[in-house]
Amino acid sequence: MAESTQTSGASCTTMPDLGSVLITGASTGIGKASAFLLERKGYRVFAGVRRDIDAKTLRQESSGRLTPVILDVTDRASIEQARDLIVEATDSLAGLVNNAGIVVAGPLEALSLEEVRHQFEVNVFGALAVTQAFIPHLRPGPGRIVNVSSINGRIVTPFAAPYGASKFALEALSDGLRLELRPWGISVSVIQPGAIETAIWLTSTERALNNAKRFSPEMLELYPGVISAIERRGGQPPKRAIPPERVAEAIHRALTARRPRTRYIVGNDARIAAVFSALLPDRLKDYILTRRRGNKR
Repeated sequence: MAESTQTSGASCTTMPDLGSVLITGASTGIGKASAFLLERKGYRVFAGVRRDIDAKTLRQESSGRLTPVILDVTDRASIEQARDLIVEATDSLAGLVNNAGIVVAGPLEALSLEEVRHQFEVNVFGALAVTQAFIPHLRPGPGRIVNVSSINGRIVTPFAAPYGASKFALEALSDGLRLELRPWGISVSVIQPGAIETAIWLTSTERALNNAKRFSPEMLELYPGVISAIERRGGQPPKRAIPPERVAEAIHRALTARRPRTRYIVGNDARIAAVFSALLPDRLKDYILTRRRGNKR
């Protein structure tokens, strides 16, 4: 394996060169934690962000092996520009981490189709568009694909159905890619975290409250507990939430394991939910989930 030498002052450190990896949604949370971890491990990291200010922050905090790339996964032109930049800088990719995602929450009856479509544009079609663009550059390695899903890709909770549906779809796409790319040795792994300490809780709360402002009086009367529950959380993650670095470690394992798993469950709450989903009958799960969420009638 090739190695690169970096010199800082009187010290000299030798770092393994593990190749190049692209991570989408790297401005905060799981993506940012993964970018810095993989950089420390010896990858050349291309970190996809949507804003120049986030790119500037990443440059300031990196050790020099991380290159921010402006990348909006819902914009084909942005994807093509990022691809051209990365292809010019490196011969091939050792890994692609599809991490960019949003949360659309609220009663399905009340949400606009535009909001639900936007959920899929980012979490599903965005991941597929980026993957399609970079598969040719994963073949030479062969490289690996890691898709950041959620435990909600196994089980849907009340008022989070759009998010859960997008993750179910991402799981299906991952299975299809794993089968179709097998002849070239490109592995596809899915990461299924539980609650994580990231900014997504704040952004999803803001989005949910903005959506709720457009609900009709009838909808607010039909679902009286939804708004109050969102406001009580105040954009804060649950107490059981774990640091995003835990997910970054799972992503690193998926990129480096001799035989990578098809799925990595991250967090005790995710493991409990996986068992809950696999073993309990649907009607019993329905009863427990609606009791927990306080939306029983």
